[in-house]
Amino acid sequence: QVQLVESGGGLVQAGGSLRLSCAASGIIFSINDMAWHRQAPGKQRELVAGITIGGSLNFADSVKGRFTISRGNAKNTVHLQMNNLKPEDTAVYYCAARRGSITYWGQGTQVTVSA
Repeated sequence: QVQLVESGGGLVQAGGSLRLSCAASGIIFSINDMAWHRQAPGKQRELVAGITIGGSLNFADSVKGRFTISRGNAKNTVHLQMNNLKPEDTAVYYCAARRGSITYWGQGTQVTVSA
């Protein structure tokens, strides 16, 4: 089992920044990809940004140029730096980690961007 704990959410004004962090514990060897997803009220969960064990990145079009994703040296942490936040970024943000064929999810952290 892998446990994921997110931190860093909160309330910020439009144009501001937040940094989300996620730490994995438990059976963390062989964790491959890690990613951040988000789900806004009434909408489906969507991928925000992902990073592979080799460092390849991918981003949703809506956050390109504003968000960056990185992994810690121990590879069991992942961070999402969010700049120039917009009200439409408001959502619950979930950390995800893939180990083999299984994807593990964190409990989510709320990000609210006021206009």
